[in-house]
Amino acid sequence: MTTQQYIDKCAKTYREDLIKNIMPFWMKNGLDLINGGVYTCLDRDGSIMDTTKSVWFQGRFGFTAAFAYNNIENNPEWLEASKSCIDFIEAHCFDADGRMYFEVKADGTPLRKRRYVFSECFAAIAMSEYSIAANAPEYAEKALTLFKNIRRFIKTPGLLEPKYLPTQPAIGHSITMILINTASRIREAISDPVLDEQINESIETLKLFIHPEFKALLETVTPEGDLIDTCNGRTINPGHCIETAWFLLEEAKYRGWDKELVDMAITILDWSWEWGWDKEYGGIINFRDCRNFPCQDYSQDMKFWWPQTEAIIATLYAYQATQNPKYLEMHKMIHDWTYSHFPDWEYGEWFGYLHRDGSVAQTAKGNIFKGPFHIPRMMIKSCTLCEEIIS
Repeated sequence: MTTQQYIDKCAKTYREDLIKNIMPFWMKNGLDLINGGVYTCLDRDGSIMDTTKSVWFQGRFGFTAAFAYNNIENNPEWLEASKSCIDFIEAHCFDADGRMYFEVKADGTPLRKRRYVFSECFAAIAMSEYSIAANAPEYAEKALTLFKNIRRFIKTPGLLEPKYLPTQPAIGHSITMILINTASRIREAISDPVLDEQINESIETLKLFIHPEFKALLETVTPEGDLIDTCNGRTINPGHCIETAWFLLEEAKYRGWDKELVDMAITILDWSWEWGWDKEYGGIINFRDCRNFPCQDYSQDMKFWWPQTEAIIATLYAYQATQNPKYLEMHKMIHDWTYSHFPDWEYGEWFGYLHRDGSVAQTAKGNIFKGPFHIPRMMIKSCTLCEEIIS
């Protein structure tokens, strides 16, 4: 099989899986036709296990449905689903202080609020993507306003509870990387200097997490970028790092394949693949310790769905950026392993949680953290990348 034939086959696989499997599963089983929005706590066959709604996923599916509409197929039902999630967000998911909840009841009654701003980030990208799909610039304005609030929440001392007490000052990789993607998605819909400013700030901050002595990007460091030599401080999350790599490659591409950004992204991808790829069983594992001590997290050697999807995107992006065939080989490794272990050929969609050896740990298709985001985003993004590489 030639390179072009392989990439063309992958593009068709991702497109078909999205259109015939993933989106129909969630459109049929997840949409709340009474209150609006989407349920994600679904059993293997799609039956609802819990009507608690993840606020993350109101934004995530609001984005995903519009992203699929914009890049795969102008399916009006997808556009309606996106709008339903955004309407639910606006009606029920904001507290009086402008912050968003983490969990709500089916009808939107608040249940829980957390110190993070991920709910806000996902709501913002939903609004910006929907604005493109529906040709509704007012939603891009809403996304931009929400993004500026996110920055205010993060930058204003005392608005967000710190993760650690002052006895251990620390900064986290997660919010740094997610703001790159959030700003870049909003930038597709509306122009504002604050978006590029945030991306530049995040890229500079990311450098603090890069530790060449371990060939690793760490999850938590001091505000100066120093190692916190504890179990938590030594944690490497290969999936997060690989996701960061493709966020950087996407920005490098936007800048005409900026060489410094490409090099930074490729270095992170190479290191993270080395830490994450399970040479015995295949697949990307959850956590490693940069000093090779045992990891504290109980799921440290499991194979979750989302690191695999991020690796599929990242290796395609790396090949597009460098034309180095090793990244196509890495893509084949992760694509083949993922498709031989995660899809549920009987009931549809994918399993989310596997043991290290690839056996299924539990069969539910969704919960507060797993739902219609990483898998369909991978299929949309990877299909688009494959088509760009072919052309």
